[in-house]
Amino acid sequence: MNNKVKLARVKANLTQQELADAVGITRQTVSLIEKGKYNPTLKLCLQICYTVDERLDELFWIEREDFE
Repeated sequence: MNNKVKLARVKANLTQQELADAVGITRQTVSLIEKGKYNPTLKLCLQICYTVDERLDELFWIEREDFE
């Protein structure tokens, strides 16, 4: 998953642990999301977006050609 979660987290001045605590996951899960090695649920994506004050499409949008 190509996303901008790490950039948004840093912009919001949050550590991985602080973001994890805010959305109810582990720091390791945040790390995996940032690396694109974990596919979060829509609910978790929205929780992350609300926490870092970004829109869903800004952080998690995947272009159609990237699925191929």
